[in-house]
Amino acid sequence: MTDLRQTRQYSQFLSRIGWSIEKSDGLYFFIKRIPVLGSAIKLQRTTLIPFQTITHLCKKYRAFQIIIEPKQLNNKTRDALFKNGYRLSAAPYLPTKSIVLPLVGRDEILSSLKKDARYSIRKSKNVSIREEHSIERFHSIWKNAVGNKRHVLSVHELNSFRQAFGDDMTLLTDENGTAGGMFLCANERAYYWVGFTTEESRKTLAQYQVIWNGILWAKQKGAKEFDFEGIYDSRFPKRGWEGFSHFKRSFGGKEVLYPGSFTKWRLPL
Repeated sequence: MTDLRQTRQYSQFLSRIGWSIEKSDGLYFFIKRIPVLGSAIKLQRTTLIPFQTITHLCKKYRAFQIIIEPKQLNNKTRDALFKNGYRLSAAPYLPTKSIVLPLVGRDEILSSLKKDARYSIRKSKNVSIREEHSIERFHSIWKNAVGNKRHVLSVHELNSFRQAFGDDMTLLTDENGTAGGMFLCANERAYYWVGFTTEESRKTLAQYQVIWNGILWAKQKGAKEFDFEGIYDSRFPKRGWEGFSHFKRSFGGKEVLYPGSFTKWRLPL
């Protein structure tokens, strides 16, 4: 199944926030121009790595950095990356481990969740979840919930997602604005793209209802899988990821590993 980062919608989002887009060999390449220095090129979530096309784009955009984050990697392709001057980065740009939940029947999904999640969904059944149509209001709720402790997408970025994904994006919050999430859908897979909670919502278990409603929304959109978009990976440890990873794991699903980020630095021509 095609990853979100190789879809038309995601390329449109990046284009709206200032990236240049090239499509070649059926793949999307993302180019970030940096004044004076040249550019950085990203190729993400693909099993095909067309080195000749990358060389052409490097010359065209005067690239000083190329970032490749494969979806899968066999030994032959790994050897080719090393031979072409790429090195495995200690700090990947994309999550290197995630959980994917099959979206079958509603009752089957509920019964497949782990005991903690089923209990929390039942206990929080009176927490009211609503779809937030105002980007500005969602941004304000998110910002108030996390303060300066976490990165919050700008209003411009959220609007760019909306313009690119349209009805295949939803913003959900509880009625008190203590928990929320942004969900995207593309090519029959839904993504829990961002989420936030507060101390209050952790007591009411509101985030369980946010995700459960996001899963039901994904079902309505015809998605066959629900991607939790990142959990803690001991290969590339990130401080602070263990807590929410435990939360995400309570929903069950299949853990998926990605190879990581391969980076090459070069002098722009």
